[in-house]
Amino acid sequence: MNRLPLALAALALPLAAVAQTPTKTPPPPTLVVFLTVDQMRSDYFQRFLPQLTGGLGRLYRHGAFFTQGYQDHAITETAPGHAAVLSGRFPRHTGIVANSAGVLDIETPLVAMNDTGASPFRFRGTTLIDWMRIKDWRSRALSVSRKDRAAILPIGRAHQTAVWFVANGNFTTSTYYSDTLPTWLTEFNAKRLPLSFAGQSWTPLLPDSAYPEPDSVATESGGKDYVFPHKLPRDSTVTRALAQTPMMDQLTLEVALAGVRGMHLGEGPVPDLLQISLSTTDAVGHRYGPDSKELHDQVVRLDRYLGAFLDTLYSMRDSTRVIFALTADHGVAPFPEVHSGRYPNAGAGYVNIAGLFEYIRQALPRHGVDSTAWRFSEGCLYVDQGKLRSGGIDPDSLERVFTASVKTLPGVARIDVVRTLAQRDTVHDFIARRWFHMFPDDVAPDLVVTLKPYWYWGEPGGSASHGSVYDYDAWVPILFYSSGFFFKPGKYTNVVRVVDMAPTLATVLGVKPIEKLDGHVLWQALSAPHHQTVVAAAGR
Repeated sequence: MNRLPLALAALALPLAAVAQTPTKTPPPPTLVVFLTVDQMRSDYFQRFLPQLTGGLGRLYRHGAFFTQGYQDHAITETAPGHAAVLSGRFPRHTGIVANSAGVLDIETPLVAMNDTGASPFRFRGTTLIDWMRIKDWRSRALSVSRKDRAAILPIGRAHQTAVWFVANGNFTTSTYYSDTLPTWLTEFNAKRLPLSFAGQSWTPLLPDSAYPEPDSVATESGGKDYVFPHKLPRDSTVTRALAQTPMMDQLTLEVALAGVRGMHLGEGPVPDLLQISLSTTDAVGHRYGPDSKELHDQVVRLDRYLGAFLDTLYSMRDSTRVIFALTADHGVAPFPEVHSGRYPNAGAGYVNIAGLFEYIRQALPRHGVDSTAWRFSEGCLYVDQGKLRSGGIDPDSLERVFTASVKTLPGVARIDVVRTLAQRDTVHDFIARRWFHMFPDDVAPDLVVTLKPYWYWGEPGGSASHGSVYDYDAWVPILFYSSGFFFKPGKYTNVVRVVDMAPTLATVLGVKPIEKLDGHVLWQALSAPHHQTVVAAAGR
């Protein structure tokens, strides 16, 4: 008897028989690697793409990349942004509203150091690692950064492992997490790798012809050391200077790999989390600006470092069971004085209300009112109405004086009363929406001041800035990547938010958030559900 070819034989079977044959379910991830690149504008990928031949290029070209991703809150700073990445919630619900109200905590000193400590005591709610551990308590997390807030806030209040860099050249943690350093970290610190950079210079990686940016802009770096090469100190102070160079990212990735080895992350049987925040793009962006040759070289170098990191990680773990996500905590604005043609910032300048604020603050004690009853920070006016009334001062009247005076200043776009933001059209009024997403009711300011686009608070001569409500500070990459089954590569142009990343990763891992989230699952970036079978396909 002649046998039909296998494919024809399958076609000859009844539909029910075919439908009962399930497709092979791929093994679940064993390691989630979440990369937060501090101050990484989304357009840096397109701007530098021809030169991105390493990790950034690989993730972009072969991952699911959302071209319109945003941090959808107003104070686009490091702490609020990092609190959002793995919580799926806006600052209104995480309680982290500014760098100044971030992780500083005198109750949790640094391990093996006589220095002020840090903890997530202000953070509210849970994050991805909590949801993972509720499903299976064996899941663990390591979070690494140069900055304490960037290591701490992505994993929320979880008592996992968070380590960050300190001025003496070591990575450390605080007593919130442990009373001693883990053995793998002690061994890494003992190598004294930061000192190996003493006396070296940061020079461009590529030929000069590869950089269209001028290297002669005196606005950069406060007018000092703004031309390549940038020499590092020859003595132990190199540990402080290192934060301003690309080599700091290299060091951060190396300590992350040491942690993967030492903690046996990703070996299974349940998934672990590795969160890495890379801070040098922020340091370089602040010092030299987004139009600088230094920023260009930093992104190219980061691409190469990440390429080496991916290769090393894949040599240690099954690449088909590692998933990646990448975003940023915020973007950045150009210096008002620098007009590259890339940004429509002509006519922008500086707004300084220090004189007005100080006049009012010093007048309060004459009425028997503590000067702390009146505070202005990050464009927000905080008023202790009880203290003012105790001195016979009408808070509403004082706020009207403040509003009338500040509104007349060049560079001020609008002033909003926070308690009325919920009544605004937050769908179409993005400024109202992002301010509304910013504050829990119990820590909200009374008024918020929004500057015109590209204007800065302060005076000339400082660093490039971020923190505004506008898209140049809020537009960030949102990217998912795996070498296996989990994500559908492509470029997606719909508007999404960073708070959508945690629920999307939770879906891939099969874990459930334990509280209401602000974000939503980005279904279009996901491959078919792991449990999908021919039965389900035939039933459609």
